[in-house]
Amino acid sequence: MGTLSVTDVSTHYGTSHILFGVTLEVKAGEIVCLLGRNGAGKTTTIKTIMGLAPASDGTITFNGEQLVGKPPYEIARLGVGYVPDDRLIFPDLTVRENLEIGIKKGIEPDGADWSVNKIYDLFPRLADLDGNLGGYLSGGEQQMLTVGRTLMGNPSLLLLDEPVEGVAPIVVQELGKQIEILKEMGLTILLAEQNIAFATNISDRAYIIETGHIRYEGSIEDLAQQPEVKQKYLMI
Repeated sequence: MGTLSVTDVSTHYGTSHILFGVTLEVKAGEIVCLLGRNGAGKTTTIKTIMGLAPASDGTITFNGEQLVGKPPYEIARLGVGYVPDDRLIFPDLTVRENLEIGIKKGIEPDGADWSVNKIYDLFPRLADLDGNLGGYLSGGEQQMLTVGRTLMGNPSLLLLDEPVEGVAPIVVQELGKQIEILKEMGLTILLAEQNIAFATNISDRAYIIETGHIRYEGSIEDLAQQPEVKQKYLMI
């Protein structure tokens, strides 16, 4: 297990400058949330860490490895799992087939690799849908499947981009509990989210991003004592 360090990272889409000197850290075993409004730079930050939106400046390291300049598949091999905001499940494959397609050997020599049955233990709802096609699942079920498929790659760092966007409140509660279980199992998690209540309920620390700049960093307890910060940077 290791620490994710993002230092002075800038990212461009073509001629558009999106991230400006972003610096954040996620220590081993932590859940850290990256909060911000739509278009603030949350997804770009996650994609930059994963190598999908290459950094134009700065450094990103995980487990002592420099990630900047590496293609996404190499970053995944280093133990980084990515759950995109648009889910990207395979609609014509069954739940089990969607999970099996994500199998990758873990990097921890003595680690207990994830299996379909372990995913079903974490997400019992998916066990009931084992033979159903992915395209017929609800939004919340698809989100569980996406997280499960990513876990089948045995990551030690999990990047979650808007995991509860567009899912029912009851599923939001389920996902919160399941993410906390993953933390108890030793996973390091960076969570990009607009749902302030959900994110702060399960996170250890928070960063707030606005127009590509980090505007706040601190503990969840500290953020709770600063309603003016939430009002300025998070409220619509």
